[in-house]
Amino acid sequence: MIKAMRTAASGMVAQQMNVDNIANNLANVNTTGFKRSKIEFQDVLYQNYRKAGTTSALGSEVPTGLAIGYGARASATSRQFSGGTLSPTGNPLDLAISGDGFFQIQHPNGTIAYTRDGAFKISGDGRIVNADGFFLDPGISIPQDATAISVATDGTVEVMVAGQADPTTVGQIELARFVNPAGLEALGRNLLIATRASGDPLTDIPTQSGLGQVDQGYLEMSNVEVVDEMVNMIVAQRAYEMNSKAIQTADDMSSIANNLKR
Repeated sequence: MIKAMRTAASGMVAQQMNVDNIANNLANVNTTGFKRSKIEFQDVLYQNYRKAGTTSALGSEVPTGLAIGYGARASATSRQFSGGTLSPTGNPLDLAISGDGFFQIQHPNGTIAYTRDGAFKISGDGRIVNADGFFLDPGISIPQDATAISVATDGTVEVMVAGQADPTTVGQIELARFVNPAGLEALGRNLLIATRASGDPLTDIPTQSGLGQVDQGYLEMSNVEVVDEMVNMIVAQRAYEMNSKAIQTADDMSSIANNLKR
Protein backbone atom coordinates (compact mmCIF):
# COMPACT_ATOMS: atom_id res chain seq x y z
CA MET A 1 0.00 0.00 0.00
CA ILE A 2 2.89 2.33 0.79
CA LYS A 3 4.19 1.80 -2.78
CA ALA A 4 0.84 2.86 -4.24
CA MET A 5 0.83 6.00 -2.10
CA ARG A 6 4.30 7.00 -3.19
CA THR A 7 3.50 6.27 -6.84
CA ALA A 8 0.35 8.40 -6.72
CA ALA A 9 2.23 11.13 -4.85
CA SER A 10 4.77 11.31 -7.70
CA GLY A 11 1.85 11.87 -10.07
CA MET A 12 0.55 14.70 -7.87
CA VAL A 13 3.97 16.37 -7.84
CA ALA A 14 4.20 16.07 -11.64
CA GLN A 15 0.75 17.59 -12.12
CA GLN A 16 1.56 20.39 -9.69
CA MET A 17 4.54 21.30 -11.91
CA ASN A 18 2.19 21.09 -14.91
CA VAL A 19 -0.18 23.61 -13.30
CA ASP A 20 2.79 25.85 -12.40
CA ASN A 21 3.88 25.86 -16.05
CA ILE A 22 0.35 26.61 -17.27
CA ALA A 23 0.10 29.46 -14.75
CA ASN A 24 3.32 30.94 -16.12
CA ASN A 25 1.94 30.76 -19.67
CA LEU A 26 -1.26 32.52 -18.62
CA ALA A 27 0.65 35.14 -16.62
CA ASN A 28 2.55 36.05 -19.79
CA VAL A 29 -0.42 36.14 -22.15
CA ASN A 30 0.24 39.86 -22.81
CA THR A 31 4.05 39.69 -22.71
CA THR A 32 5.55 40.87 -26.00
CA GLY A 33 7.26 38.06 -27.91
CA PHE A 34 6.61 35.46 -25.19
CA LYS A 35 6.60 31.83 -26.30
CA ARG A 36 4.50 29.33 -24.38
CA SER A 37 6.14 26.25 -22.93
CA LYS A 38 4.79 22.73 -22.69
CA ILE A 39 5.79 20.35 -19.92
CA GLU A 40 6.72 16.77 -20.79
CA PHE A 41 6.53 13.70 -18.54
CA GLN A 42 8.30 10.36 -18.18
CA ASP A 43 7.50 7.18 -16.31
CA VAL A 44 10.10 6.22 -13.72
CA LEU A 45 11.70 2.96 -12.54
CA TYR A 46 9.86 -0.36 -12.67
CA GLN A 47 9.97 -3.28 -10.31
CA ASN A 48 10.19 -6.41 -12.44
CA TYR A 49 8.55 -9.43 -10.86
CA ARG A 50 8.90 -11.53 -14.00
CA LYS A 51 10.63 -10.67 -17.25
CA ALA A 52 9.14 -11.44 -20.65
CA GLY A 53 10.77 -14.37 -22.41
CA THR A 54 11.74 -16.24 -19.27
CA THR A 55 11.01 -19.95 -18.91
CA SER A 56 8.15 -20.95 -16.66
CA ALA A 57 8.14 -23.89 -14.23
CA LEU A 58 6.43 -25.98 -16.91
CA GLY A 59 9.19 -25.26 -19.43
CA SER A 60 7.22 -22.84 -21.63
CA GLU A 61 8.36 -19.36 -22.58
CA VAL A 62 6.48 -16.54 -20.84
CA PRO A 63 5.15 -14.18 -23.57
CA THR A 64 4.68 -11.15 -21.31
CA GLY A 65 6.38 -9.91 -18.20
CA LEU A 66 5.10 -8.59 -14.88
CA ALA A 67 6.38 -5.14 -13.92
CA ILE A 68 4.90 -2.39 -11.75
CA GLY A 69 6.04 1.19 -12.19
CA TYR A 70 6.83 3.73 -9.51
CA GLY A 71 5.00 6.70 -10.98
CA ALA A 72 5.77 9.69 -13.19
CA ARG A 73 8.01 12.71 -13.24
CA ALA A 74 8.35 15.94 -15.22
CA SER A 75 11.23 15.53 -17.65
CA ALA A 76 11.37 18.75 -19.69
CA THR A 77 9.67 22.00 -20.60
CA SER A 78 9.61 22.49 -24.35
CA ARG A 79 9.22 26.08 -25.54
CA GLN A 80 6.93 26.45 -28.55
CA PHE A 81 8.27 28.98 -31.08
CA SER A 82 5.21 29.37 -33.27
CA GLY A 83 4.60 32.97 -34.31
CA GLY A 84 2.35 35.26 -32.31
CA THR A 85 -0.14 37.78 -33.66
CA LEU A 86 1.36 41.06 -34.90
CA SER A 87 -0.21 44.07 -33.22
CA PRO A 88 0.10 47.48 -34.94
CA THR A 89 1.43 50.27 -32.71
CA GLY A 90 2.54 53.01 -35.11
CA ASN A 91 5.75 53.47 -33.10
CA PRO A 92 8.73 53.57 -35.51
CA LEU A 93 10.94 51.71 -33.03
CA ASP A 94 8.46 48.87 -32.43
CA LEU A 95 9.72 46.00 -34.57
CA ALA A 96 8.31 42.52 -35.12
CA ILE A 97 9.87 39.51 -36.82
CA SER A 98 7.68 37.70 -39.34
CA GLY A 99 9.28 34.29 -39.53
CA ASP A 100 12.33 32.74 -37.92
CA GLY A 101 14.93 34.69 -35.97
CA PHE A 102 15.77 36.66 -32.85
CA PHE A 103 16.95 40.18 -32.17
CA GLN A 104 20.41 40.28 -30.59
CA ILE A 105 20.81 42.18 -27.31
CA GLN A 106 24.08 42.98 -25.57
CA HIS A 107 23.63 41.85 -21.97
CA PRO A 108 25.43 43.90 -19.27
CA ASN A 109 27.63 40.88 -18.44
CA GLY A 110 29.06 41.04 -21.96
CA THR A 111 27.21 38.08 -23.46
CA ILE A 112 24.75 38.29 -26.34
CA ALA A 113 21.16 37.50 -25.46
CA TYR A 114 18.30 36.87 -27.87
CA THR A 115 14.70 38.03 -27.88
CA ARG A 116 11.54 38.28 -29.96
CA ASP A 117 10.55 41.43 -28.06
CA GLY A 118 11.07 44.29 -30.50
CA ALA A 119 9.84 47.16 -28.31
CA PHE A 120 12.94 49.31 -28.69
CA LYS A 121 13.72 52.80 -27.38
CA ILE A 122 16.37 55.47 -27.86
CA SER A 123 18.83 56.06 -25.03
CA GLY A 124 20.11 59.47 -23.97
CA ASP A 125 23.14 59.13 -26.24
CA GLY A 126 20.98 58.14 -29.25
CA ARG A 127 21.60 54.37 -29.22
CA ILE A 128 18.79 51.86 -29.80
CA VAL A 129 18.10 49.91 -26.61
CA ASN A 130 15.42 47.60 -25.19
CA ALA A 131 13.12 48.45 -22.29
CA ASP A 132 15.88 47.68 -19.76
CA GLY A 133 18.43 49.87 -21.52
CA PHE A 134 20.40 46.97 -23.03
CA PHE A 135 21.94 47.81 -26.40
CA LEU A 136 20.77 46.29 -29.67
CA ASP A 137 23.61 44.36 -31.31
CA PRO A 138 25.10 45.38 -33.73
CA GLY A 139 24.82 48.84 -32.19
CA ILE A 140 22.84 51.51 -34.02
CA SER A 141 22.86 55.22 -33.13
CA ILE A 142 20.18 57.69 -34.16
CA PRO A 143 21.35 61.28 -34.81
CA GLN A 144 19.88 63.91 -32.51
CA ASP A 145 18.63 65.92 -35.48
CA ALA A 146 16.76 62.99 -37.01
CA THR A 147 13.16 63.82 -37.86
CA ALA A 148 11.99 60.34 -38.94
CA ILE A 149 13.17 56.74 -38.61
CA SER A 150 12.57 54.06 -41.23
CA VAL A 151 13.34 50.34 -40.87
CA ALA A 152 13.11 48.24 -44.03
CA THR A 153 12.05 44.62 -44.07
CA ASP A 154 15.70 43.62 -44.55
CA GLY A 155 16.68 45.49 -41.37
CA THR A 156 18.21 48.56 -42.99
CA VAL A 157 17.76 51.57 -40.67
CA GLU A 158 17.48 54.98 -42.30
CA VAL A 159 16.73 58.41 -40.89
CA MET A 160 15.64 61.71 -42.30
CA VAL A 161 17.82 64.53 -41.07
CA ALA A 162 16.68 68.12 -41.00
CA GLY A 163 17.94 70.01 -44.03
CA GLN A 164 18.56 66.89 -46.17
CA ALA A 165 16.30 65.70 -48.96
CA ASP A 166 17.46 62.07 -49.00
CA PRO A 167 17.43 59.55 -46.13
CA THR A 168 20.69 58.55 -44.47
CA THR A 169 21.50 54.92 -43.61
CA VAL A 170 22.64 54.69 -39.98
CA GLY A 171 22.79 50.93 -39.39
CA GLN A 172 21.80 47.39 -40.25
CA ILE A 173 19.80 45.09 -37.97
CA GLU A 174 20.99 41.49 -37.92
CA LEU A 175 18.96 38.52 -36.72
CA ALA A 176 20.07 35.20 -35.29
CA ARG A 177 18.59 31.73 -35.63
CA PHE A 178 19.37 28.39 -34.01
CA VAL A 179 19.29 24.76 -35.08
CA ASN A 180 17.49 23.92 -31.83
CA PRO A 181 15.80 27.04 -30.41
CA ALA A 182 14.10 24.89 -27.75
CA GLY A 183 17.55 24.50 -26.21
CA LEU A 184 17.84 28.23 -25.42
CA GLU A 185 17.95 29.13 -21.74
CA ALA A 186 15.48 31.73 -20.48
CA LEU A 187 16.96 34.55 -18.36
CA GLY A 188 13.76 36.47 -17.76
CA ARG A 189 13.29 40.04 -19.05
CA ASN A 190 12.21 38.46 -22.39
CA LEU A 191 15.81 37.33 -22.96
CA LEU A 192 17.27 33.95 -23.95
CA ILE A 193 20.88 32.82 -24.13
CA ALA A 194 22.52 30.15 -26.23
CA THR A 195 23.51 26.79 -24.74
CA ARG A 196 25.29 23.72 -26.04
CA ALA A 197 21.85 22.22 -26.72
CA SER A 198 20.72 25.17 -28.87
CA GLY A 199 23.91 25.23 -30.91
CA ASP A 200 25.79 28.31 -32.06
CA PRO A 201 23.78 31.22 -33.51
CA LEU A 202 23.58 31.64 -37.27
CA THR A 203 23.44 35.38 -37.98
CA ASP A 204 22.54 37.28 -41.13
CA ILE A 205 20.40 40.19 -42.26
CA PRO A 206 16.61 39.70 -42.25
CA THR A 207 15.07 37.85 -45.23
CA GLN A 208 18.37 35.99 -45.80
CA SER A 209 19.52 32.50 -44.74
CA GLY A 210 16.03 31.42 -43.71
CA LEU A 211 15.48 34.41 -41.42
CA GLY A 212 12.19 36.29 -41.29
CA GLN A 213 11.58 39.90 -42.21
CA VAL A 214 11.35 42.90 -39.89
CA ASP A 215 8.01 44.72 -39.76
CA GLN A 216 8.21 48.30 -38.49
CA GLY A 217 5.41 49.68 -36.35
CA TYR A 218 4.30 46.26 -35.07
CA LEU A 219 4.89 44.15 -31.97
CA GLU A 220 4.62 40.38 -31.81
CA MET A 221 2.21 39.30 -29.10
CA SER A 222 2.63 36.08 -27.11
CA ASN A 223 1.56 32.82 -28.73
CA VAL A 224 -0.39 31.75 -25.63
CA GLU A 225 -3.93 30.61 -26.42
CA VAL A 226 -5.98 31.23 -23.29
CA VAL A 227 -8.67 28.66 -24.13
CA ASP A 228 -6.09 25.92 -24.70
CA GLU A 229 -4.33 26.74 -21.44
CA MET A 230 -7.60 26.68 -19.50
CA VAL A 231 -8.43 23.26 -20.96
CA ASN A 232 -4.94 22.02 -20.06
CA MET A 233 -5.41 23.33 -16.53
CA ILE A 234 -8.69 21.43 -16.14
CA VAL A 235 -7.04 18.22 -17.39
CA ALA A 236 -4.13 18.70 -14.97
CA GLN A 237 -6.51 19.36 -12.09
CA ARG A 238 -8.50 16.19 -12.82
CA ALA A 239 -5.28 14.16 -13.04
CA TYR A 240 -4.20 15.62 -9.69
CA GLU A 241 -7.56 14.65 -8.15
CA MET A 242 -7.35 11.09 -9.52
CA ASN A 243 -3.91 10.64 -8.00
CA SER A 244 -5.22 11.89 -4.66
CA LYS A 245 -8.05 9.34 -4.94
CA ALA A 246 -5.46 6.62 -5.50
CA ILE A 247 -3.75 7.65 -2.25
CA GLN A 248 -7.07 7.55 -0.42
CA THR A 249 -7.86 4.10 -1.85
CA ALA A 250 -4.45 2.76 -0.84
CA ASP A 251 -4.97 4.20 2.65
CA ASP A 252 -8.41 2.55 2.91
CA MET A 253 -6.98 -0.80 1.80
CA SER A 254 -4.16 -0.45 4.35
CA SER A 255 -6.71 0.35 7.04
CA ILE A 256 -8.74 -2.75 6.13
CA ALA A 257 -5.63 -4.94 6.31
CA ASN A 258 -4.62 -3.47 9.66
CA ASN A 259 -8.08 -4.15 11.11
CA LEU A 260 -8.23 -7.82 10.14
CA LYS A 261 -9.05 -10.12 13.04
CA ARG A 262 -8.51 -13.83 13.39
